[in-house]
Amino acid sequence: MAAPDDDVDQDALAAEWGLELNDDAGQDDIAAQWAAMVDTNTSTPEQTASLGSVERVLNQDEIDSLLGFNLEDAGVGDSKGIRAIINSALVSYERLPMLEIVFDRLVRVMTTSLRNFTSDNVEVSFDGLKSVRFGDYLNSIPLPAILAVFKAEEWDNFGVVTVESNLIYSVIDVLLGGRRGTQPIRVEGRPYTTIETALVRRMIEIILLDMETAFAPLAPIRMPLERLETNPRFAAISRPANAAIIVQLRIDMEDRGGTVEIVLPYATIEPIRDLLLQNFMGEKFGRDAIWESHLATEVWNSEIEVTAVLHEKRMPLGKLRELKIGDTLMLDADPDDPIILKIGDTILTEARMGKVADAIAVRIAKPFRRPKMTLQAFEKAGEMRRPVP
Repeated sequence: MAAPDDDVDQDALAAEWGLELNDDAGQDDIAAQWAAMVDTNTSTPEQTASLGSVERVLNQDEIDSLLGFNLEDAGVGDSKGIRAIINSALVSYERLPMLEIVFDRLVRVMTTSLRNFTSDNVEVSFDGLKSVRFGDYLNSIPLPAILAVFKAEEWDNFGVVTVESNLIYSVIDVLLGGRRGTQPIRVEGRPYTTIETALVRRMIEIILLDMETAFAPLAPIRMPLERLETNPRFAAISRPANAAIIVQLRIDMEDRGGTVEIVLPYATIEPIRDLLLQNFMGEKFGRDAIWESHLATEVWNSEIEVTAVLHEKRMPLGKLRELKIGDTLMLDADPDDPIILKIGDTILTEARMGKVADAIAVRIAKPFRRPKMTLQAFEKAGEMRRPVP
């Protein structure tokens, strides 16, 4: 009768197995300790001394600061850490204070023009100005869209106005009498019709005229529309690696609207770069009205010496030295011949000699001569005479 003994042996065997399982649970800790001991024995004394100071875990804020990712400063444009290193390869050009003022003025002018064009309540807002590479911008344009290539004639270069699809259908809906409060229907997968293109062309021409008005106080410019494109590859007005300025304008017509982007390569605005770098001084675009008034007052109050030249004759220096008091010089001129009025070496006009009471007088016979050198040529000549450092 060995059954009771078997039960006792099975209970004892189960208890032993439980102890072995508990021992297995602690074997991982023992193995980890052995591994640490082996690493310590095989490492150098300098590595062993530094083990206590390396054991530090970074929290999430420290990791974000190291990588340069900060949601609060994401829209500011200031990058730090690894993000700053990555962005250093992007386009970074000098800030042009006057260009921002020009487009602020464009927003005010466009608001009035588009209200008259659409007979609707139009609000235009300036969303920002940034620098990118021209090729990257063309690749990022969401299609379908209309790209208008215009020429800046005085600057001898080109620019692009991009009108996104939402704004195109919104303007078409408004101009063709669509009801308010309804979203315009977007028809994808087909080119724009002739009527749609003509309406958008008219809106772009208004924008370009407003740009001429906005740049006028700074530098008079004409920006005629060259062509309309729907494929960005055909609107390549600059090399893909060249830098360009993108101006984003938001046009809202109550619950409809979209975005217009004006692209100006840096080569286009290079002729007026010096003007764009100056600081903004009120609505005068860098001009000081007080100084201009003071200068005009001093000019009007200044006195100059006018010389009346009867005749000019060349003679040897020896004869000139032999002249004595009472000698007579024969001039090849008649009393009725005109005399020349001069200021220094500058000839003003011709006059007739006469007499008023006991004084000799002259009467202006012809209008004053205009200077042959323009202000631009004068400034250029001054730069050429300026010594090179």
